[in-house]
Formats: sequence, C-alpha cells, structure tokens
Amino acid sequence: MTWETVIGLETHVELATKTKIFCGCTTQFGGAPNTHCCPVCTGMPGTLPVLNRRVLEFAVKAGLALNCSITRYGRFDRKNYFYPDLPKAYQISQLYLPIARDGAVPIHTDAGDKAIRIHELHMEEDAGKLMHDPWIDQTRADYNRCGVPLIEIVTEPDFRTADEVIAYLEQLKETLQYLGVSDCKMQEGSLRCDVNLSVRPLGSSELGTRTEMKNLSSFKAIARAIDYEAKRQIERITEGKRVVQETRRWDENKDASYAMRSKEDAQDYRYFPEPDLPPIELSEEYLDGLRAGLPELAQAKRARYQADYGLPEYDCRMITSDRALAALFEDLTALGAPPKQGANWIMGEVLGALSQRAMEPRDMKLTPPTLARLIALVSEGKLNRNTAVKVFEAVFDTDGDVDAYVREHGLEQVNDDGLVREICDQVLRANPQSVADYRGGKEKAFGFLVGQVMRELKGKANPQSVNAALRELLG
Repeated sequence: MTWETVIGLETHVELATKTKIFCGCTTQFGGAPNTHCCPVCTGMPGTLPVLNRRVLEFAVKAGLALNCSITRYGRFDRKNYFYPDLPKAYQISQLYLPIARDGAVPIHTDAGDKAIRIHELHMEEDAGKLMHDPWIDQTRADYNRCGVPLIEIVTEPDFRTADEVIAYLEQLKETLQYLGVSDCKMQEGSLRCDVNLSVRPLGSSELGTRTEMKNLSSFKAIARAIDYEAKRQIERITEGKRVVQETRRWDENKDASYAMRSKEDAQDYRYFPEPDLPPIELSEEYLDGLRAGLPELAQAKRARYQADYGLPEYDCRMITSDRALAALFEDLTALGAPPKQGANWIMGEVLGALSQRAMEPRDMKLTPPTLARLIALVSEGKLNRNTAVKVFEAVFDTDGDVDAYVREHGLEQVNDDGLVREICDQVLRANPQSVADYRGGKEKAFGFLVGQVMRELKGKANPQSVNAALRELLG
C-alpha cells in the first residue's frame, strides 16, 4: 500500500518588542533566571494586564503580509491549564476571535509551486521555561520568558512532504524578518514549530489520527522528525496497532521521538473570554496606515534587482536571503559600487566572514561606506582583488579605515608597466625549466611563473599586467 503523509504546522513566533505583552518587563533574551519578571507576568493576585500597543501592530502587520483577513473586532481568551512553567495556571490567548484568518503563503519546491493556507494567526503570551538538572535530579523554573509576546500561526493540513514544510518555514522566517516583527532565531526560541502529522492511504480523503511533535529546534531536526514519525505511524498501522493522539517530544541525540502526554482538544482548556482585558476594535484608518507602512518584501526585491540591475536570479536570492544583506547591497549601489561587484562581495567575502564567526548579518560592524571604498579601490586599479580581500579581512571586525590600512602596510597596487616587465624578465631567467615546460605545452608552468612574479612584487601587481607581460616575453 502507498501511504500519504498529512502535516499541519503551529508556529510560535516571539515578537521583537522591547517589553512584554501585558507589562513593562524587558523581553531581552538571557539574563539571570527570574530577573526579567514582575507581579503581572508571574500572575500575582490583584494584578491587571495592559495590552502592549506594539504587539497588536506587529501581529496585524504579520497578518497583512501573510495575505490574511484582519479581525476588526476581537478579544482575548483564557486558556486554562496547570503546568509548572505557567505560574498563574492560565495563558491569555485568542481562540474565538483571532487577530487574523484565512491567509496563504506561496512556496516553491522541486515538485513545483503551491500555496499553503493559513487557518489563523493569534496573539498570546509565552510561558516560562523548565530546566532539568540530571546531576541533582531537580527541575527548576525560570519565569523570565513569561509574558513575552507571541503570535501563533496555524496552517491547514496542506503539507505532504518535509521539503514543503521547510520551504514554508523559510518563506515565513524571511517575511517576518523583513517586516521587522521578529528576529526568528530558532537557537534562542524566537521561532518554534510544532508538527501535527498523520498518515493515510494514498487517495483517501479521511484524515488519520494525528500526533503533535515538540522540541524541534532547527529545520534539520524538523525534517528528520517528520520522516521518523511518518515511518513510526505506518509501521503501527501495518502491524494492526492503533496510532494514539498524543504530544511527542523530539530527542535530538537519539534521533527519535517519545510520548509526553495525551493530546488535548480545545474543550480541555476550558476557554472563556479574558475578563481583565477590553475588546480590540480596529479602525479602517489604522489598518490602512499599517498597509501603507509595510516594507518591500524579499520576493519583490528579487524581481526588482533582476529588472533594474540585470543580476542573475541566484545572486538576487542570495543577497535578499536576509534583510540586513539586502540593505547592505542597496547602500553599496547608492554609494556608487557596480551592482554585480557589490553582489559578488556580499556572496563571497561577507557571507564567508559571517559564517566563520557564526554571526548574523545584522550584527556585523563592517559598514557600507567601508566596503564601497574597498570596491572602489579595486575598480580604480589601486588594489588588486587578492590584496583587497586581505584588507577586507583586516577591517571586517572593526570597520577600520581602508585607505589608512593600505597606506600603513604599503599595499597599493604596482601599476608601473616597466617595473612589472623587468621583474617578469628576471623570473623567466631564474626559472628556465618552467619556461621550457610552458613552451612544451604545460599550462600549469605559466601559473607558477605568475606566482613567482607576484611574490617578487609582494602581491601588489596587477594580475592582468603580469599575465600580459609574461605571455609577451614567452612569445
């Protein structure tokens, strides 16, 4: 029998506000345990929540960018459950009137194009975090994360493969980062995804029993978890066993999942309208203002870069893969750097330096004027490309003065054709065997001779001039 996997996602996104959703505590990541909380976010008796206006703004922007219908009149609800990381024993969320519904996210995979339907997007507060210490066999609670604002984005069960899931999450992450509503750092928990998965015979319209998988901390883990859970369910069904509706936790070390608890339905949470918060009423003027303020998203930028600058599609995808990289590219072109050269430096040296340092583009100190000046020195013939790369590596971490570094280290390119020719002649006379090899058809010998000339000129010669002079002297 051929089986089909059916997947829906619940994605929790921490919003990039400076303060929490219902109080003035900081949302800064880290900090000593239980130092970023107050009586409101820890649910002390007698406290009252007040909605953070920026949370509402960010949620509406996300809904608009994901092609959702915005709920003009909404409210919050209480989701009741007891768990040690939720000190007040309920979470303020939205069930009946979420802020946005009925959206769509277009994705592309090797199988083709597809639209993933968004069932709803709602606002809620985050819970705390439990940390288990196996050495002392204790679990400790850190309530710093309590009250950090979230949007939860719930899809329809439209995914059939892990590739589709990853394509959707990449598109979602890209969109939210361009909006500036979240940094989407999975390693810090800013983007967390729960996978609801079931299997059914291919061609069947009836959904199977689903499980929900949690603790998925990377795209790679999500793909592996989907593959594991689909195989596990198929094996149970073919063995005549029943798939149980439950929440499962992914173990990264064992590359397997295990059952945590039975999966709750909405009625188990005893939702009712939140009595301490007034309803939300959005005017058309408010929505129009947010629509007008939406930034140009990555897909539109890619199309514009291809049309305006004639860049290849690959280049456009690379330099728009992060909002900070796209901003760097646009600043470079505004400063006069040729678009293709700017793109090449970003795709090569900039991404390489960031990867070596495990650094996000938004965190680098190198500024557009510094990189633009380095590109200009190469274009003007004052630095060759190899030397420019060395200068780049020297100034990347400090945004140093490119011209001062070149002067201090005597790196300006040698453009004296007479001197280049003289050194080439000396190298040829000093390496008769390489000359004979080249004339005998061994092209590698020519590369060796070029290297010898560049060494004599301390890497400061124009490679084109060296090539031309050597070929002329070699006849």
